[in-house]
Amino acid sequence: MIVTVLIWSLGDSMTTIDELRAHLPWLHDERSHWIGNEGSERFGLIAYGDVPLEAVARVRELIGHDPHVHDEFDVET
Repeated sequence: MIVTVLIWSLGDSMTTIDELRAHLPWLHDERSHWIGNEGSERFGLIAYGDVPLEAVARVRELIGHDPHVHDEFDVET
């Protein structure tokens, strides 16, 4: 199983975390979650299995750029 972590910096975006929350696409996998840190102005996604490409495209559109971090990890059991 693969976990993908995407992190966007909102420091150079006109979009806030509150605005993102109001327009977040639904994630089909209940293990996957949107994450945010208002203090550091960062927003992201933790996706188990396949990355929801349509959801990521929507958030990319709202923020205005690709994520700054895109890492994949093997899940250890």
